[in-house]
Amino acid sequence: MNKSLLFGVALLAVAPLAAQASCESVKADISQKIINNGVAESNFKLDIVANDQANQAGGQVVGHCENDTQKIVYTKLSNGGDESAASPQTGTSQDSSSQ
Repeated sequence: MNKSLLFGVALLAVAPLAAQASCESVKADISQKIINNGVAESNFKLDIVANDQANQAGGQVVGHCENDTQKIVYTKLSNGGDESAASPQTGTSQDSSSQ
């Protein structure tokens, strides 16, 4: 009985850590969805920024990670990936609670 109880407590303690996706995996998932919608990989970039810097990133928030402490910002690029010619797309946050 003690081993079952100890295992249960340990499982409950580790479960929240497993549920939080890393920012890189969330960014990769979002990138794949954008590519699947017909946008070339060289025509956009995704940046991971702190919540307080999301409005200054010059793009549109498309996701969040690390227990909602980081935002993933989408920026549309012109000239096939030339970041110096980036044309930021501004708008409202498109966060969803399922990310």
